[in-house]
Amino acid sequence: MFKRTQEFGKQPTEVRETGHYQHEYVHDFVERWDDLIDWDGRAASEGSFFIDVLRNYGCKSVIDAATGTGFHSVQLLKAGFEVASVDGSPQMLAKAFDNARDRGMILSTVHSDWRWMSRDVVGRYDAIICLGNSFTHIFNEHDRRRTLAEFYSMLKHDGILILDQRNYDALLEGKSKPGHKYYYCGEGVSAAPEHIDEGLARFRYEFSDDGSTYHLNMFPLRRAYVQDLMHQVGFQSVSTYGDFQSSYREEDPDFFIHVAEKAYRPQDGNEGEDTPEPQ
Repeated sequence: MFKRTQEFGKQPTEVRETGHYQHEYVHDFVERWDDLIDWDGRAASEGSFFIDVLRNYGCKSVIDAATGTGFHSVQLLKAGFEVASVDGSPQMLAKAFDNARDRGMILSTVHSDWRWMSRDVVGRYDAIICLGNSFTHIFNEHDRRRTLAEFYSMLKHDGILILDQRNYDALLEGKSKPGHKYYYCGEGVSAAPEHIDEGLARFRYEFSDDGSTYHLNMFPLRRAYVQDLMHQVGFQSVSTYGDFQSSYREEDPDFFIHVAEKAYRPQDGNEGEDTPEPQ
């Protein structure tokens, strides 16, 4: 039976474990997640960015590694992609399946831990997307490397990984306004950092209609660290966008989106020069 309440113990800011997200995405929080995401609002904010990137690279098959309640899996299916919908939370996958079915689609869902995803997902894919700030649920350095290595191994020789993260650099350096609303939030929902240090970003999610409050504990990944880690695992080129734009001031974006290429592409000293741009 799905749990209905979160469990962080007596010292919530000391909970810094990769697997703890299983206790954070409880039934009641998952049921409210689409109020937070606001599918229509998110679709308007993102536009066709991810679809354009995937098409520009000639991708046809995609692993949605952080399916959540199914938003991106549904968008990709509607756009004609072959999609494997993966998540480590059974509560999220169940909600995603229902959301897709309500829209006349059937998801191919896989419950899997990223660190051993090749054990659960068969084949090689043109692309893997890991969105919704999900990669920051990993607190352990070894687990991050292991996860990226799994992603790398499951891509075809010319595949790409699209991974996003909050702009934790701005939060850690005090350049983000307290209570700032992130681009995917629905009406009547706030998402703001309650505590942040170099090893933990604890976010508080409040729903005004019933006063319910939930938390997520995440690791505040710095942009340059993620880029470097991708290179170390084997990705040849990493291009980073700020809120879907290729040009930005470091402190401005809410989110960074990294597009990492597995294939080697000769370049004249300018990394990202040959990267296809979304339309």
